[in-house]
Formats: sequence, structure tokens, C-alpha cells
Amino acid sequence: MITEKCLAKGSAPPGPVPKGHIRLFSMRFCPFAQRARLVLNAKGIKHEIINIHLKEKPDWFLEKNPLGLVPTLETEAGEVVSESSITCDYLDEVYPQKKLLPSTPFGKAQQKMMLEHFSKVTPYFYKITLAKKDGEDISGPVIELEEKFVRMDKDLVKKKTKFFGGDSITMIDYMMWPWFERLEAFDLKHLLDSTPELKKWYISMWEDPAVKVSSSSTENHKAFLKSAFIDGKPDYDFGL
Repeated sequence: MITEKCLAKGSAPPGPVPKGHIRLFSMRFCPFAQRARLVLNAKGIKHEIINIHLKEKPDWFLEKNPLGLVPTLETEAGEVVSESSITCDYLDEVYPQKKLLPSTPFGKAQQKMMLEHFSKVTPYFYKITLAKKDGEDISGPVIELEEKFVRMDKDLVKKKTKFFGGDSITMIDYMMWPWFERLEAFDLKHLLDSTPELKKWYISMWEDPAVKVSSSSTENHKAFLKSAFIDGKPDYDFGL
């Protein structure tokens, strides 16, 4: 159940959350919202998706989440949970099937540390894009991002595992994936050539059913990034 086109200011509020489902307020091209979609699909959770126009947010959405951020979850009981990593942890705890987080406190702490490190990586994608738009030299930030990738590659070499949490996909892989899905759209995919283990991880992630279901094409990502960062008018409904 999904409303593809985003709902904007002046739109009618949705009715109650369907019985046996959880509702996700999302935006098709938001990497943070994609994190929650990945977890919902990976765990087979029945859900409804409502896409939000992030420049013209409906008043009824701001009543549910005054910060107006996606992803935001709404339960049948009217409980609201927001922030991408928090929504994903909540889903993993409430829906016990196919646990994505480790069972031990140390294992969970390790994933949180990896996520904290990765939070320092994501700004480079946008820094490089905006610098390129302004005609600035991007060689410095590109080298810095490559160094971050090399560190991630070394982490995989040290772990001797296929994924960052072991030999199967865990939460941390889904938390990082949305930006790697957009590598080609950002014209940064070539950085994987110097990180062989990270490149193998990237290829393996594309084979995951939840990744396939939640993904958008490189062409769509490029078009949205152009509308948002070059034209300054994000087209949330591009391709519909």
C-alpha cells in the first residue's frame, strides 16, 4: 500500500493506519527514508507508505511530527516515531522476525560506532555536488571521500566477512546502502576501483531483495539530484 505522488500543503489527511500495518511517511528520493523502507522490506513488515512534499508540508503531517522530517512512522495506536536510525531500531525491536541488529550489547555498540563514523561520510556527497555546481575544484573533497572509503575497505579486510556485520546483511549495511546506491548518480562510482572489498560489498548488496524493491534507477536519482541541487526546485514526483 503506497501513495506514489507526494502529498503537499492543503491535501486531505490520511485515515487511520490500516489494521495490521504500520505507516511510513517517506519521500521517494530521500536516502534517510530509504533506510526505513529497506528495513520494512527486509523484515517483511506489512506497511503503508505516504510520500510527503518536503517543501510544502501538509499541516496534518506537521501536527504528527512538528520537525516535518522523514522517515516518520505511525502505528495503529497513533504512536509516532521519527529519525532514520531510531525508526529502524524501533522496527527491529517491535517486529522480531529476521533480527537485523546483533543480540549482544557489544555487537550493537559496534554497529552504532560504524554508523557514527559513516555519518561523517555522507556530507561529502553533497559537498562535492554543490562545489561542482559552483565551478569549484572538487579534487580535495573527492580525495577525502576516497580516504573514507579506503578505511571502510580496510574494515572489511580486517573482518574477513562479506558484509559489515558478518556474512549476512545486518542493520549497518542497510544504514549505509542508500548513499552507495546513488554513487553513479553522484559520478563517484569510480572511487570503488581503489577499494576491492568495498566494491564486492557493493555488488553483493545489489543482489539483496530488499535493496531491489526499495531502489530507484540511476537515471531517476540523477534527475532528482539535478532538480534539487542544480535547479533548486526538487521534483519529488519525478518519473511518475
